[in-house]
Amino acid sequence: MKISKLHIDQFRHLENLDFDFTYPEDFHIEEKRGKPLDKICFIGQSATGKTGLLELIYKESLRLQNAVRFEELTEHVKPSHSNSDCIPSGLINFISGTINRSFIIGETNTEPVFYEFQKDEVLSNWETEQLITPKQNENAFYFKANLISDKNIDIFTKNPIDLFEKYREKIQLVDTTFVGQEDFNSSFDENVEPEMWLFLLQEILRYRKNFTQKMSDFVHKKPITDISTIQLEFDKWQKENPNKIEEFAKEFNPLLEKLNLEVDLVNTEYSIPIKNKKTEEIIPIQNTSTGTKGLLLSFLPLFKLETKDSIILIDEPERSLYPDMQMELMDHYQRLAHDAQFIIATHSPFIAASFEPEERFILYFDNEGKVAVRRGSSPIGDDPNDMLKNDFGVNYYNKYGEEAYQKYVALKQEVANETDPKRKKELLLETVKLGDTYNF
Repeated sequence: MKISKLHIDQFRHLENLDFDFTYPEDFHIEEKRGKPLDKICFIGQSATGKTGLLELIYKESLRLQNAVRFEELTEHVKPSHSNSDCIPSGLINFISGTINRSFIIGETNTEPVFYEFQKDEVLSNWETEQLITPKQNENAFYFKANLISDKNIDIFTKNPIDLFEKYREKIQLVDTTFVGQEDFNSSFDENVEPEMWLFLLQEILRYRKNFTQKMSDFVHKKPITDISTIQLEFDKWQKENPNKIEEFAKEFNPLLEKLNLEVDLVNTEYSIPIKNKKTEEIIPIQNTSTGTKGLLLSFLPLFKLETKDSIILIDEPERSLYPDMQMELMDHYQRLAHDAQFIIATHSPFIAASFEPEERFILYFDNEGKVAVRRGSSPIGDDPNDMLKNDFGVNYYNKYGEEAYQKYVALKQEVANETDPKRKKELLLETVKLGDTYNF
C-alpha cells in the first residue's frame, strides 16, 4: 500500500492543499514515472503542519485497512467511526498492487465519512477478497518525535533472565503463535507498551534463555575435564540453534560503525549488548548517546516487523544524530524496509538531501498567512547549504557571517577602485584573508 494523492479541503489550519505523491512523467528513472513515490519528505518551518500531515496519513491509512465489508465495490460504504475529533475533509488515494483505493475523508452535518473503492477493469474474485479482507501485511507504522524515552529504553537495560522473571506472564503471552504484530499498536511514541518490545525481542530472549540453560547442563552433566566433548556438543547445539542476535547485528552494525560501536554477539548481560569496537567494553544502552538510543528504538521494529507494502512515517529522524549519520540514514532505513513507502518530516538539510526534488514537499506561509505547498528544487545529494537556500528558504549565514560577507563585497569593490599600487595590494591581501576564512 502506498499513498498516491492527497487533497485537503480543511484539516486544522490547512486549507485547499493538493499533494501529488507520484513521480512526474518526465522523471529521470523511466520505470518509476507515474508511480507512487518510494519516499516522501515534508519540509517547512514550525507550525506549517508537517507533523499534522503525518498524523493524518497514519490515521486514514489505518482506517482504510479496517474498512467494513461491502456488497458492491461501486457503492459508498460507511466505516465504523468512534472518534470525530479533528476530522479532516478531502480526498485520499492509496495504491496497493493493481488496486487503486480512494476514499473521502471528513464529514459534514449531513454527509458521513465514506469509502469509495475504484478500479478501471472488473475485479477478479481474488482481488475482491483482498478488498473485503485487508491483507495483514499492509500496515502503517508511525515513529513519533518523542520516541526516545526512559520508559522505552528500560527493557533494554535488563538482563534477559531478569526480564523473564519480571515479565513472565507477558513473555508467555507474546511467546505463542497466537500473538502477531497485528495485535500491537503500530504507533511508536514515548510510551510503547512493554509487550511490544518483548514481542520484538522474543527470538533473542528465547535464544538467551536456551543458551544459558544449555551451558548450565554442560557444566552439571559433563566432567569439567571433558572439555573436548563439551566443545563438540556445544558446537553441534550452536549449529542447530543459531544466535538470533547475529541477524540483527548484520543490519544494525553498519549504522553503529560511525559511532565506533557494534552489537556484541557473545555478551549475555543484555538482550542487545552494545560494545566499543576499540576497547571491547560493553556499554549499557542507558549510557549510550541519545542518538544511539533513538536508532535502536526505530531500527529494531523495522527489522522485526513485516514492512512489505507498508507506509512508514517518521517524525524528525535526525534527532540527536551527527550530520554524517543523517546523510546516510535514509539509505539504511530503505535497505531494511525496501518494499515500504517512507514518509518523513524533517528540519535537517542533510536528511532532505537524501530525497529527489520530486519527493520533497515544502510547506510555507504565503502572503496571506496561509499554508501553501511546493515541490523541492535542489537535486538529490545537493550541498546542504544549497538545500537550505533553495528548499528550506533559509539564509545559512547568521548576522556575523552576513556582516563578513558584506565587508568582503565592499573590499572587492575597493580593490577595483583603488589606484595606489601599495594600498591596492594591502586591500587585496585583506580581501583574500577574509575570503579564505569564510570560504567566500
